[in-house]
Amino acid sequence: MPTARETLVFVHGSGDSAQVWGPLIALLPGYACVALDLPGHGALVAEPGPTEMGVAEYATFVRAELARRGLTAPTVVGHSLGGAVALRLALDAPEVVGRLILVGSGARLRVALSYLEAARVDDPQGQAAITRVAFAEEHAAQADAWQAERQPAAPGMLYRDLAACDRFDVLAEVGRISAPTLLIVGAGDRMTPPKYSEYLRAQLPNSALAIIADAGHYAQLEQPRAVADAIRQFIG
Repeated sequence: MPTARETLVFVHGSGDSAQVWGPLIALLPGYACVALDLPGHGALVAEPGPTEMGVAEYATFVRAELARRGLTAPTVVGHSLGGAVALRLALDAPEVVGRLILVGSGARLRVALSYLEAARVDDPQGQAAITRVAFAEEHAAQADAWQAERQPAAPGMLYRDLAACDRFDVLAEVGRISAPTLLIVGAGDRMTPPKYSEYLRAQLPNSALAIIADAGHYAQLEQPRAVADAIRQFIG
């Protein structure tokens, strides 16, 4: 049975679901991989919860899921919003986190007003444009394919997620995190540029940084093998 060291719990980003981790998990045999759906996403699309949920509320949900599944101090892997959730979890309940792996995330995640408005009014063209920006410029076809195959979330979830990101700010707190942390970011990430991860690398006393070439905000989809290699090297 995998030890806590070999157990990875994955938390998706805004508007996504556990589905987003499929290609990466397929490259991590030998690890116990648990991909969670946040309320209103994926398998929980019929259980959206409150109209408003912030990063702290999502972190409380993840903490409860870890307890319900009997997972003790696993490695928590978060993408974008999921990375914010992982950081909040490590700050509020450090005993439940063994390691952190943050993909395309940051200590503050301001969101462009145009993206928030496109999500608020549920504009399909605007949301497709957001997805295009989330992938490296040269991966536009992959961005469109992901937009088409992505599992739909409950109504209002993308806006709730992006609003949660926009309010998130732990710049003054991250230095308290002692958990070993791997920061992964696409070299071409236009949503959470490498400087976000570089800031975390400077603030977190026990961290490492992997910048993934030929990838944007969705490094785990654009370059899953490179991300898997970085994770294996980090866990050792």
